[in-house]
Amino acid sequence: MLRTLTIRDFVIVDTIELEFASGFSVFTGETGAGKSILIDALQLALGGRGDASVVREGAAKADISADFTVSAAAGAWLDQNEFSIEDGGALLRRVIDNAGRSKAFINGIAATATQLRDLGDMLVDIHGQHAHQSLLKSEAQRALLDNQAGLRDAAAAALAHEVAAIHKQWRAMVRQREEFEKDARNVLAERERLEWQVGELDKLAVKPGEWADISNEHSRLSHAASLLEGAQEALAAISESDHPILSQLAALNTKLGKLVDVDAGLQGVLDCMEPARIQLQEAVYALNDYLDRVELDPERLRQVDARLEAIHGTARKFRVTPDELPDEHALLSARLLQLADATDLDGLRKQEALVEARYMEAAAKLSKIRAAAAKQLGSQVTAAMQELNMTGGRFAVGLNPCEPGSSGLEQVEFLVAGHAGVAPRPLAKVASGGELARIALAISVITSNATTTPTLIFDEVDSGIGGAVAEVVGRLLKRLGQQRQVLCVTHLPQVASQANQHFQVAKGTTPAGKTVSHIDVLDSKSRVEEVARMLGGLEITAITRKHARELLAS
Repeated sequence: MLRTLTIRDFVIVDTIELEFASGFSVFTGETGAGKSILIDALQLALGGRGDASVVREGAAKADISADFTVSAAAGAWLDQNEFSIEDGGALLRRVIDNAGRSKAFINGIAATATQLRDLGDMLVDIHGQHAHQSLLKSEAQRALLDNQAGLRDAAAAALAHEVAAIHKQWRAMVRQREEFEKDARNVLAERERLEWQVGELDKLAVKPGEWADISNEHSRLSHAASLLEGAQEALAAISESDHPILSQLAALNTKLGKLVDVDAGLQGVLDCMEPARIQLQEAVYALNDYLDRVELDPERLRQVDARLEAIHGTARKFRVTPDELPDEHALLSARLLQLADATDLDGLRKQEALVEARYMEAAAKLSKIRAAAAKQLGSQVTAAMQELNMTGGRFAVGLNPCEPGSSGLEQVEFLVAGHAGVAPRPLAKVASGGELARIALAISVITSNATTTPTLIFDEVDSGIGGAVAEVVGRLLKRLGQQRQVLCVTHLPQVASQANQHFQVAKGTTPAGKTVSHIDVLDSKSRVEEVARMLGGLEITAITRKHARELLAS
């Protein structure tokens, strides 16, 4: 659950530090005081989008921190992503400066906004004030049903992704087959061109690294005469001329060896010259070995010349470097293989049929799971409608067959009957604003009750509701708060009076003339005044206070 929320320099908030308890908590206040700003700040800490506009005017940065106790699943996620657990919880922090740059942290360790969102999905479930409007959209209805189905069966969510993936593959194969049927002549021409190119490269058979090897060999063969001449000249100078260097050095060493007996100071010179004589002798051995191996080979030189020219000419023809010919060969071969498969119309049709069969099998399983979830959701929302002053009303989820698509074989449609004896009709056509708000709230409570998310937030989802129904709504949220931590932004006194913890949001002005929002935790006496304000407006009378006390007492 959410333990603390700290907000600094966010929109019209200067500094706010809040501590939360378990159970049902409400935020109330005048319109425009900043109640929903708190939800916006929390969403930012949970990885939501933000820019420089969220930074309070005149401040350098907005800084939001939210501290949660964590469930086993969230703890496992923290371990897996190498974020340490501090005090049995997780501290999510988001900083956005006035240039729009954003930083995110989890337990003091730098994180990405995506990681904040992934962790936040395990900690908080937020129901926005416009949830009832999204219920009119078919996509939102399907997503809500699939979410409910996924909560009942962990494999359902993976199955929905599988259906979408197979459908994408199926459609790609259909397009490939249709394109081939439409333009088979061009495909065959491209195949013939590739066959010629691959055939030419097959004959040349350039191996990786061959260009460098044969270039070195060509250089050695073409300079063989110079190499022989140079090696022989060096050998003659060192050991085979009339006055070879090696013999002169040996004589000098002998002479110095005798002089050392006269003056030991020459020993250092002798020590330097003797290794030189030994190295020269080794050079003689190496030169003799080299001359034994190097020979003039005009025939091999012609062969290497021809190979170099063939490789270079082919590379120029294919507009690549000689070194790139092996890679070009592999690329063209792969394209030819792919095109060869694509030009097999019967093969394409067989592959398409196999993928279609896989899709239909997976989609049928998804339809079965949706049908079970639709029946359960219909029953639960119908029961909630009776509590919300829609006696006799009925809610159902229609699964209408449609063309196979990425979401399956059916279109999800929410149906409602406002009272007994009337057949359910599409929600968008029959529900009034008040009925729609009540149905949306019932769905929110039911789906939230099914989830394992420990903290549930309702941002003015009770709009459009009043009177006795509002009291029922308050009891529903309080009942939900017995199992989870429930935070609710509300304008209804009947809902606020049910809370275990009551926060009042107010707007004021600083000595500098700037507007700021602040929050107070209300005690028993202050709660009476706030509920009375919600009941009676600006003028609070003894009667409204009495009514407020009665609401709180009940």
